[in-house]
Amino acid sequence: MKITIITVVYNGGKTIGDTIDSVLSQTYPDIEYIVIDGNSTDNSADVIRSYGSRITRFVSEPDKGLYDAINKGLRLATGEVIGLINADDFYKHDQVVEKVVNLFNQTGCDAVYGDIIYVNATNVEKIDRNWKVGEYKEGDFLWGWMPPHPTCFIRRSVYEKLGNYTLELKSSSDYELLLRFIHKYKIKISYLPEVLVAMRSGGMSNATLKHRFRANREDRQAWKINGLRPYFFTLFLKPLRKLNQLLPKL
Repeated sequence: MKITIITVVYNGGKTIGDTIDSVLSQTYPDIEYIVIDGNSTDNSADVIRSYGSRITRFVSEPDKGLYDAINKGLRLATGEVIGLINADDFYKHDQVVEKVVNLFNQTGCDAVYGDIIYVNATNVEKIDRNWKVGEYKEGDFLWGWMPPHPTCFIRRSVYEKLGNYTLELKSSSDYELLLRFIHKYKIKISYLPEVLVAMRSGGMSNATLKHRFRANREDRQAWKINGLRPYFFTLFLKPLRKLNQLLPKL
């Protein structure tokens, strides 16, 4: 089973090396690695090119934002399963892809997801948040649930059947896609109960209170796009569930 990993980067020269190293160090042998750069103005492209042919495909050109860049990568992907890891993130250990593939083979599922930790932007040994997501039960999206997007590995055939990321949304396109795939069309998903990805704190949808309000509006729009109706409390529960991610620190 060939696995495609896609990394999207824009001015991520300080961290992209960690991301690439974590992908190239994976023990699983059949990985296609695609890096999409949004025409960065820092040294990102130089860092990426320094890896030479170890990166299967490198594209550097202007884009319309994160999700447009991801869609470019999806169109280039030839693997049976596709994973996404952004330039601020890195795989927690070198057997992540191997364990993901084993679970696909064992269950015949459409997608695999796991847990994620948020680490300090300047000290990656310091854990700020620990997101232990747990097993999915049908209807969980109505209770504010979603899997950590960077840990999701999804069969390419699902994208081909159900579509890529919408460009109508700025920060919640990942939520819309997972809502569409899992809640609306009920693809079969399997949970790998361990930390797969470390993400540096400060993501786009959580960086400021203003962004959080915008994300909440876009989350509501994601349901509307799909002709779905959440409970009146669904979108309030979604950010509140993040409080549990802080409990291990208390």
